[in-house]
Amino acid sequence: MPSRGPTEGTARTARTRVKRSAQPSRAPKPPDDPARAAYDERPWLAAYPPAVPADVDVPNVPVGQLLTDAASSFPNRTAIAFLGTTTTYRDLADQVERFATGLAGLGVGHGDRVALVLPNCPQFIVGFFATLRLGAVVAPLNPLSTEPELQRQFADCGATVAICLDKNFSTVNAARARTAVEHLVVTSIADYLPVLERSLLRLPLPKSRRRRAQMTASLPRGANATEMLDLMRAPARVPQVSIDPAVDLATVQYTGGTTGISRGAMLTHANLVANAQQIRAWYVDAQPGREVLLAVLPLFHTYGLTLCLTTATSLAAKLVLLPRFDLDVVLAAIDEQKPTLFPGVPPIYKALIDSPKARRHDLRSIRWCVSGAMRLPPETQEQFERVTGGRLVEGYGMTETAPATHANPMQGDRRAGSIGLPLPSTRCLIVDPEKPERVLPLGEPGELAIGGPQVFLGYWGDPDTTGLFTKDGYLLTGDIAVMDPDGFFTIVDRKKEVIVAGGFNIYPSEIEAVLRTHPDVADVCVVGIPDRYRGETTKAFVVRRDGADLSDRDIVDHCARELTAYKVPKHVEFRDELPRSGVGKVLRRTLRDEELARIAAEEPSEKPRKTPGGKPA
Repeated sequence: MPSRGPTEGTARTARTRVKRSAQPSRAPKPPDDPARAAYDERPWLAAYPPAVPADVDVPNVPVGQLLTDAASSFPNRTAIAFLGTTTTYRDLADQVERFATGLAGLGVGHGDRVALVLPNCPQFIVGFFATLRLGAVVAPLNPLSTEPELQRQFADCGATVAICLDKNFSTVNAARARTAVEHLVVTSIADYLPVLERSLLRLPLPKSRRRRAQMTASLPRGANATEMLDLMRAPARVPQVSIDPAVDLATVQYTGGTTGISRGAMLTHANLVANAQQIRAWYVDAQPGREVLLAVLPLFHTYGLTLCLTTATSLAAKLVLLPRFDLDVVLAAIDEQKPTLFPGVPPIYKALIDSPKARRHDLRSIRWCVSGAMRLPPETQEQFERVTGGRLVEGYGMTETAPATHANPMQGDRRAGSIGLPLPSTRCLIVDPEKPERVLPLGEPGELAIGGPQVFLGYWGDPDTTGLFTKDGYLLTGDIAVMDPDGFFTIVDRKKEVIVAGGFNIYPSEIEAVLRTHPDVADVCVVGIPDRYRGETTKAFVVRRDGADLSDRDIVDHCARELTAYKVPKHVEFRDELPRSGVGKVLRRTLRDEELARIAAEEPSEKPRKTPGGKPA
């Protein structure tokens, strides 16, 4: 597959062709539009806690300035706590400068794309800031992606360098074929382990071998790769490349977008700096240099990138990095590190409070939590706050808004089931889904449209922004929402057909495209169905070709070869035919409604679920 990534020159062209104001147009609105006036007056500001400003001052600086400021003001403050080791802000800034020098030696420069195929680990943070220091663009990719998924994204963004763990080398190396990736930089989790544990890993003991196999992998002889540690030995220092924060890209974040097609959302330095400042303002009374943030959310996802990495850096907070969610590891980290901020998704909070193990740990250091990516059940919120004594609120955002746009207040009034209030400097409208130029009256549901300094430029490689924005610059989210008189917003439906499972967006069209490549599949439709733990999960309705012997396992295995695990259908049902409209379109909504009716009919017959104490729930 030839690379579709633009060259240095066309990369800059792609950015400037979609250059647009970060703020919606402030052109005077017709005086006879009371519907528009109800939103322009920002009624939500009256519900803000006293310490939260209506607008934030977004400095015109690159994202790396957040680290520079933290290292200058709090050089000895722990920046990263990871598996028993700590890194101060001074040392982190030094590692970033040295790795930037190493990347420059590989030819990385302004506008080039560097793919980070890494879990939560210090190398992700070093690679992120080092790439931005060179004026290059970070493409954070899921390290659990399959070879075909990675190859598509490498080719799409035109990455010339990819950074991965030694354990992922074979997949990433295979994915770079027929793409622009020239250099593969490899690192190991063991590089940031305490000295004693690194020594123990080298011992020829069964326990050491098992631990080594879990954490590291040997590269094949003659592997075409460069060690990250070797690149960090460069004594020279490269300065921060001069950029225009409003135009120059910081990241290309892959998402299904508002259309359901996997594309790279272009987020500028200004987008990321603005959203970090907006979140920091929402954490009322947060104290720079004293907060501890528990990072379970994946940093390769924009939710984790902003709510954890850039927000923590703007506060000079200690970032407690966990490579993945493991209940025992999370509880141990809470015991040891006493986090004060804990952004997450509802399944994480529910798993924590449902476990009997949680009763043996003191969770009361946790003060503030923002839950996103999916609906926060009121019972989870209430139980978590009772156990921790902290404040857990629901928020909202999307990759295209870097990502946060709304949250319930950290102090004072909040509304269960609501996504809360627009963040400082954020403006919102509810518009007619079919005619977005028409603003709907207060209280009437319609498509949520968002404006603000966190709103992206557009999608990589596609300068046509038609249908993405209203005429005066508001992003059309694809979500159907309603605003109450106090300015609280509630999502009531989705215009787009995205499935949100455990906080991850899954697009039915992507799964269906993979299933249609199976020779025994004649027709297919994928829908989201309710799931107690994940919120939603995937179900595939499949029509076999005549005479085909096709099982559930065949469907799952076929998808697993092409798709990341969370996208693989969890349920499969075979049918003779699928319901269609008069023009032949598969009626996805009909299939979903049938599933909801079936689930509702089965619920009364279920036995009462027992709580950990033995009583019916």
